[in-house]
Amino acid sequence: MKITYITAGAGGMYCGSCIRDNALATALTRKGHDVTLLPLYTPTRTDEENVSQQRVFFGGISVYLEQYVSLFRKTPWLLDRLWESPWLLKAVSGRAVGTSPTKLGALTVSVLEGSHGNQRKELDKLVHWLKDQPRPDVLDISNSMLIAIAEPLKQALGCPINCTLQGENIFMDELLEPYRSRAKELIRSHVQHVDSFVAVSDYYAGYMSRYLEIPGAKMRVVPLGVNIDRFQPATGKAEGKLTLGYLGRIAPEKGVHLLCDAYRDLRKRGALDNCRLELAGYLGPEHAAYWQSIEREAGTSGLADEINYRGELDLDAKVRFLQSLDLFVVPAVYDDPKGMSLIEAMACGVPVVAPRRGTYTELLERTGGGVLVEPENRDQLESTIEQLSGDLARLAELAQRARAGIQEHYGTDEMAARALAAYERLAPATA
Repeated sequence: MKITYITAGAGGMYCGSCIRDNALATALTRKGHDVTLLPLYTPTRTDEENVSQQRVFFGGISVYLEQYVSLFRKTPWLLDRLWESPWLLKAVSGRAVGTSPTKLGALTVSVLEGSHGNQRKELDKLVHWLKDQPRPDVLDISNSMLIAIAEPLKQALGCPINCTLQGENIFMDELLEPYRSRAKELIRSHVQHVDSFVAVSDYYAGYMSRYLEIPGAKMRVVPLGVNIDRFQPATGKAEGKLTLGYLGRIAPEKGVHLLCDAYRDLRKRGALDNCRLELAGYLGPEHAAYWQSIEREAGTSGLADEINYRGELDLDAKVRFLQSLDLFVVPAVYDDPKGMSLIEAMACGVPVVAPRRGTYTELLERTGGGVLVEPENRDQLESTIEQLSGDLARLAELAQRARAGIQEHYGTDEMAARALAAYERLAPATA
């Protein structure tokens, strides 16, 4: 099967959606399918071999200039290539081209207006390029914020269109009014041009069916997957301090402050002796003050040597980090639709403590690899951490279940098989 997959870069940070899309394209290619992974906005940043095309469409600089300077909506395509080069887009990612929803309302609406928006020229470039390529059996759009391209691509290529859903409501809900309502209205108007939708979790399939008024018959679920050969449990782990850990964006909605506060309270009560808390992940400039306040509190409590932030990690460092943990804790204060870091931790044989919300519920109930606590219930969070930290046999049992559960349900081969089944429903003659 020939599959064209349109993904979207997210500036200079490791992007969970980019990593998922790249892993899916890699797994499908390994199964013998012809996959073209085409980035929009910025080059994608992944922690495994990047299999996306070098050419970037809807380049972030062009999209921005066309929104705010009408002259650039009419410049020749050849001239546009000066600021569309991947190296330049990569250099300005996260700087000149921002990704904060509170600042991108008008631009988001314009892109969703498709051929009627200020970025029509970028849509024309994408259609022109794809028409010169071999016709795909299925074209997949990586999130509903790109759904405006569905109708013109279907008309130009004559192939079925799938749209993947993987967390875009979080961006949408942070848009300021009137842009938030208008963006949702526009996405709903384009649903009719999409043949099927794929959500990355059962939770998100139900949520987005309601959020975007997607008919149930159009919805499928393709769970996230990790390379289980790459994410492996540690071998011969040395005895020593018990290590609690967190990996993900350092941001308030991830509940990092709740984890650090819980650790501090437990230490004050004399619990978690001979323990430490390790944190890692992307820290954006907008959250620098947030993390600094956590650091100050740790220092005031005399825990500066026990609470450590290890920064953003590449793949090898991430695997080593996860393998060093005894318990992974993520007390998020929002409904996470993905939970990739939980899957990676469990693949490394690390049990998880997470709130009963979003996709975390199905991840832990399906794998048996951790303990669910009530959302934002710090007393229950603390008691669960304390109980598990003092029960090494229970930790070992959960670790085994975590690894086995990921092997059964959340490997890249399973993700590719589920995606292929969704595609084959759209293009059965090519299966």
